[in-house]
Formats: sequence, C-alpha cells, structure tokens
Amino acid sequence: MIVINLDVMMAKRKITLTDLSNEIGITMANLSNLKNQKARAIRFSTLEAICKALECQPGDILEYVEDKND
Repeated sequence: MIVINLDVMMAKRKITLTDLSNEIGITMANLSNLKNQKARAIRFSTLEAICKALECQPGDILEYVEDKND
C-alpha cells in the first residue's frame, strides 16, 4: 500500500492546505483527498508541484507500507 505523507510534510514546512492549494493551483478538495489517503492516483505534474512548493523529494511524500491483509 502506498501512503501519502502530505500532512507530515506540510506540518514540517508550516504550510496550510489553503496556502499550498493557492501556491500550486490544485483545488483544496483534491489536496484534501491526497492528504486523507482517499486519492487513487496522482499525476506526476501534481507531485512535481507539491515537491517544488514544499522543497522536498517524492520519497518524502510517498511511502510504501506492506498491507497487513495480504
């Protein structure tokens, strides 16, 4: 399972969802879906914009965790 640690990186950078949304031009609803693990996919352009805004690497946001149900 892929876990999205967007909330962790936002907290480290002290940026709100509203501020990030405004900076990268992605709706708050879409960012909220990412933050709350509800997204089924992410575009590379979105990931790139998030990484640029948060000054991080994709690996800081995306993490593989073994699914306990498998």
